[in-house]
Amino acid sequence: MMSKTIRYRLGALALGLAGLFAGPAEAQNANVLERAKQRGYLTCGIHTGLPGFGYQDDQQQWRGLDVDLCRAVAAAIFDDPTKIRFVQTTTQTRFIVVQTGDVDMLSRNATYTMARDTAMGMAWPVINFFDGQGFMVRRALNVATVKGLSGATICVTQGTTTELNLADYFRANNLRYEVVSFKTNEEGVKAFEAGRCDSFTTDSSGLAAERLKFANPNDFVILPELISREPLGPAVRRGDENFSAIVRWAHYAMLNAEDLGVTRANVEELAKTTQNPEIRRLLGLDGKYGEGMGLGNDWAYRIIRHIGNYGEAFERNVGAGSRLGLPRGLNALWSKGGQQYPYPIR
Repeated sequence: MMSKTIRYRLGALALGLAGLFAGPAEAQNANVLERAKQRGYLTCGIHTGLPGFGYQDDQQQWRGLDVDLCRAVAAAIFDDPTKIRFVQTTTQTRFIVVQTGDVDMLSRNATYTMARDTAMGMAWPVINFFDGQGFMVRRALNVATVKGLSGATICVTQGTTTELNLADYFRANNLRYEVVSFKTNEEGVKAFEAGRCDSFTTDSSGLAAERLKFANPNDFVILPELISREPLGPAVRRGDENFSAIVRWAHYAMLNAEDLGVTRANVEELAKTTQNPEIRRLLGLDGKYGEGMGLGNDWAYRIIRHIGNYGEAFERNVGAGSRLGLPRGLNALWSKGGQQYPYPIR
């Protein structure tokens, strides 16, 4: 589906403010789940094209870790991950589409911050990728550290936490720099590749994804340092706690599945044979945990059967065996030194 960028920009003031200041009555009437059921599909705001997270493959199918979270929610609701319509969003439109209700959820490498959580009419159910801001430079520049960029020109996208972090870090370390800002991430990346600036900065995972698009990726190096904490996750419109819970527990179901060794390959067999109490609750064999969200009790089974567990989604989209080749790092399970902690289903 094509981006609605122009309409969103023109309607940002009127519609965006309406979303920001929705009153208690409007919040109580919000019911994303029922609206999705009535229309027969979920709507999800995604990136315009970021390898590993939200991009179209050679068959024009949307793929990526963020896309898989959208599909997981659709699977939980409809038992069909294809019952979804994707809306491409830019940095400028990504939050407006949530505030106005044009999408049911946003899943687009967006950083969870206090201001976004408290003053923008949105809720952030969960973090599906822990990241940090990094810098990419040309290999020929022979720069090994971020502090080696003192006096450099740096490309950055306007209106992002990236832009704010850049200013904070260079000011705190008394480093000189010249910022070259762009309205879209794509414009900044192209300018950097063309040599208009010495460095491009964004989330480290985003740098790895953007480098894949370059004509000569090996000509560029991602510096090892991270200058910020970037907890990335989906956003939904504030006021619908039930739908927020569905998005949150879709992610936790995938984490629980990985923690318990439940995969796409074995979930059907386990549903017939397992006596493990935790797995039985996860697959809806014991208890009625889906009912509290307005879903079938096999909601998590649906997710795992169609999408797999979190480790499977990570590996095929961004992991060591993918084009991005990212390590699990902070996104490893809690039991393996990471930050991904599966809350209990019981």
